[in-house]
Amino acid sequence: CQALAEGRAIHCCYFHLLQEITVATPINSLTSDFAVAPQLTPDDMAAVAAAGFKSVIINRPDFEDGPNQPTSAAVSEAARAAGLRVAYQPVVSGQMTSDDVTHFAELLQTLPAPVLAYCRSGTRCTVLYRAATGNS
Repeated sequence: CQALAEGRAIHCCYFHLLQEITVATPINSLTSDFAVAPQLTPDDMAAVAAAGFKSVIINRPDFEDGPNQPTSAAVSEAARAAGLRVAYQPVVSGQMTSDDVTHFAELLQTLPAPVLAYCRSGTRCTVLYRAATGNS
């Protein structure tokens, strides 16, 4: 794995077990079936699948941070190649709507768990999750 070769291993608490996975960014488990992360890249998707995740939700709009940000299409392609289900639900930071929350709740009900959602920092996904599930 390229991330491991570059020394970017992190630890993730998943199903109450501490295991090393090779994702370039920290993963924050909110429950045994849901976690959030900051921006992920196509190169991270194989490690996400290896960590046991079954689905990825992309909440970061394309080009939010300019042209160097990995696109949802590129991440989605890599996710599917790694055997993951993927959903692109762009949510503009600070402009979350009730429709965004409803759609996120539907994704949580229909995507195979465990699910990893990402945005710029992970905060937007956390807020969406808490609003969609009533967990605070």
